[in-house]
Amino acid sequence: MTEHNAPGTDDGTTPRFRAALAAVPAYKAGRPPAVAEGIPAYKLSSNENPYPPLPSVHKVVADAVGEINRYPDPANAELAETLAERFGVPASHIVVGNGSVTVAQQLVNATAGEGDEVVFAWRSFEAYPMLVLLAGATPVMVPLLADESHDLDAMAAAITERTRLVFVCNPNNPTGTVIHRAELERFLDRVPRHVVVVLDEAYREFIRDERVPDGVELYRERPNVVVLRTFSKAYGLAGLRVGFAIAHEAAADELRKTGMPFAVNRLAQVAAIASVGAEAELLERVEALVRERTRVLETLIGQGWTVFDSQANFVWLRLGERTGEFAAMCEAAGVTVRPFEGEGCRITIGETEANTIFLEQAARFMEK
Repeated sequence: MTEHNAPGTDDGTTPRFRAALAAVPAYKAGRPPAVAEGIPAYKLSSNENPYPPLPSVHKVVADAVGEINRYPDPANAELAETLAERFGVPASHIVVGNGSVTVAQQLVNATAGEGDEVVFAWRSFEAYPMLVLLAGATPVMVPLLADESHDLDAMAAAITERTRLVFVCNPNNPTGTVIHRAELERFLDRVPRHVVVVLDEAYREFIRDERVPDGVELYRERPNVVVLRTFSKAYGLAGLRVGFAIAHEAAADELRKTGMPFAVNRLAQVAAIASVGAEAELLERVEALVRERTRVLETLIGQGWTVFDSQANFVWLRLGERTGEFAAMCEAAGVTVRPFEGEGCRITIGETEANTIFLEQAARFMEK
């Protein structure tokens, strides 16, 4: 394994690390709101749910605080059984992790290493290239189409004998665009059966386009398909970090081998179980966010912006070289958005007041 010294040193006296780390980009989280005197500050940069925990969820977490001197269940057995019943799958098909990004890392580590390739659209979830490079594998990044959607034909063509894993983010982060059933099934039919396809559905609960398939239904008949879900977005547990995969038993068994013991803490487990029980109430909040999303999209279109339909809890503005300028304008007005330098900004659907401030800045920007 090739090694390298810490940056800026070559005298052989400093610790040596894997050479692959030199190419790994740092993950850029959404910035916290910039607080200025007299101006309310809102964070629209991390796709968080703006609502606080439900009282029922808050109670079970508070009750469980008295148990934090004990290790959590390393098998996440009760949560796995709860999810198995919710989705109509065997509990052995459920793999729980410390957020869906950690489960994604487990998938990469279980399938790919040096000399292997992982295919995904770009731009898509920012963690994908980082996870692939950390495993020593090669990311194969396939550009999006002009309408900000996955180019599934190009992705299928990019699969080689070295491909071990394919990520399909549906809805896509950060563009919010979706893949419909017919085109996704055609793509899956073209993927060799030994290649794992991950349907990353972190924003599944926000989809209202009936042509978008539920990945769980696709996984049932396809042993190489793995579905990723999270409690961070619709369920509002981003601060507790709970995600999970649904995979056939052979894949799930391998996936567990790459997970860390006790990765999901006790508070996270009980909160996730309670959230499944309170799903109807939580989804009322999701519906409110979907209505806000519609308002935001319609207003942007009325202002003259070219925006493609988003089925997630955010919208995407393609701004090119003016990305930083727009983000700075929003921040000065009290809303922090997520800029992708030279490309565009992703704006989370948050509190109504925050969305309105963003829309006011979008209108101002169009007039410049």
